[in-house]
Order: sequence, then structure tokens, then C-alpha cells
Amino acid sequence: MDVRGSVPPPDPVPPVAPDVPRPYEGVWRFTAPALDSSVPQARHAVRELVVRQGVPVGDELLHGLLLIVSELVTNAVRHAALLSPEIAVEFAVGVDWVRVAVEDNHPYRPKALQVDDADTGGRGLLLVKTVTAEAGGMCDVQQTTTGGKVIWAALPLPPGAVH
Repeated sequence: MDVRGSVPPPDPVPPVAPDVPRPYEGVWRFTAPALDSSVPQARHAVRELVVRQGVPVGDELLHGLLLIVSELVTNAVRHAALLSPEIAVEFAVGVDWVRVAVEDNHPYRPKALQVDDADTGGRGLLLVKTVTAEAGGMCDVQQTTTGGKVIWAALPLPPGAVH
């Protein structure tokens, strides 16, 4: 059909080039004292970034992501504060993934432990690994050049959620 007159033809939807960043992509880093009060502050900061940037996460993925933030920051506060009075939290979003990392200056590389059902603690990293695996993501611990460590978890964004 040929349209004539003053009505312009509709613009085709241009394909998004793979090298054009999405509005929600980026890396944000903040530091916090290794105190219990930093746990909810870090969780709220990540939630606010997700909302402000329009990261395409559903409720389940957001809940898992915030649980991971809470566990990683709690571990840094409880186990690294003596050698690391300040921790760093990094939140990064790519085209189809989201990553959270917590860095401290303590050299010990923790491992996810299987604990007795009667224990009330000690499941933080096991929980992080489980939530990450269930989401189809990855997590790891890496040494830093300064002798500390970074514990990170990367989760895929749901298919079809990418704008």
C-alpha cells in the first residue's frame, strides 16, 4: 500500500546494536564501615539502584539479589572487620546479567560450609551459592592485589526482559 499526502510513513524500529549500552547498564561502587548497620544500608542502596536504573528484574530475581547482598555484607562485617574496617560493595549490570561483589581487606578465602540443622548460623555462603545456582548464575571468591578478597555473584537477567 502506498501512502501519499502529509502523513509520514512509520519509522521502522531500529535494531539495538550490541555495542550500544542499555539505559540500565553500568557499574556503581560504594564503601561502608564494617558494621551491622551497613547490611540494610547496602541492601537498600542496591534496591534503589535497580529501581532508579530500570534494571529488568522480576520480583524473584530481585529478592535473590538482595538476599545475596545481605549475606555477603554480613559475612564481611562478621568475619573481616578486624582487618578491614571498611568494605566495598560493587553493583554492575550488563545487557543480560547483574553482578554484586563485596570486597574486604581480610586475606581469608571463605568456603561454603554444610552445617548441622541445629546451628543458627554459618549458612551464608551456602545460601549465596544455592540462590545463585538456582538463578543460573555463578559466584566465586578472588584475591585482590592488596591481599584482601572479593566475593561476587552474577545472575542472568530473565530472557525477554532485556529491552
